[in-house]
Amino acid sequence: MTVDTKKLFNEEIPGALSRRGDEARKIGGKYQLNIAGSGNWTIDLVSNPPTAVEGTSTDSQVTIDVADADFQTMVADPSAGMKLFFAGKLKVKGNQMLAMNLTKLFNLLK
Repeated sequence: MTVDTKKLFNEEIPGALSRRGDEARKIGGKYQLNIAGSGNWTIDLVSNPPTAVEGTSTDSQVTIDVADADFQTMVADPSAGMKLFFAGKLKVKGNQMLAMNLTKLFNLLK
């Protein structure tokens, strides 16, 4: 199933952060997601309330670069993230432990 990446980051994630802000802050961190072919988003799970906004940030703790097709693979199978990372298709700069927590963010959508 293909996910509408823009809708996910512009509507669904902000909605989940609004409903489940306390849980999001427990994940913590400030993320920069650059999804080639779709856009760039900053997700701040430290602020109160936590936010997800389109655009880039210079003070993120971790930056993740991935093509939209590979992001779709990760959404369909969260365990694919490590495979994509080791294949060089998912690039992580900064705090790699925070990058591993990103799957917890997507669990807030359920």
